[in-house]
Amino acid sequence: MSFQFKSFAIIAAAATALAACQPTTTTTTTVVSANKNVLIVNNTGRTIWRFYGSPTNVNSWEEDILGSDILPAGQRVNVNFADGRSVCSYDMKAEFQDGTSIVKNNINVCAVSVVSFP
Repeated sequence: MSFQFKSFAIIAAAATALAACQPTTTTTTTVVSANKNVLIVNNTGRTIWRFYGSPTNVNSWEEDILGSDILPAGQRVNVNFADGRSVCSYDMKAEFQDGTSIVKNNINVCAVSVVSFP
C-alpha cells in the first residue's frame, strides 16, 4: 500500500508550470525534489484508524493520509510526503479507534526512510 498527498499534487504541478514562466538566475530544487518516501510501521499492537502528516510550521493536522483505509497492527505503509512544498520537517500523528493517538514531532522526511509507531 502506498499513499501520496493528492490535494497538493495538482497545486505542485501548477506551481511548477508557473515557475517555468518566470526568469531566474539560480535554481535550487534539492529540497523539493528530495526523496520524501517514508515507510510508516505500526508496532503499536493496535490498528491505526487515521494517520496525519503535516509540516511542522502548519498549526493543524491536514488530510487523513489513510483515507478510508486502516493500518492494522504489525503492518506498514509507504507514504510519499513530496507534496510540492520545500519543507522536510513533518509532525506525524497515528490515531486509534478510541480517539487516543501517538504524535511524533519534527521528523525529517528527507533524511529518514522508516518511522515506527510507537
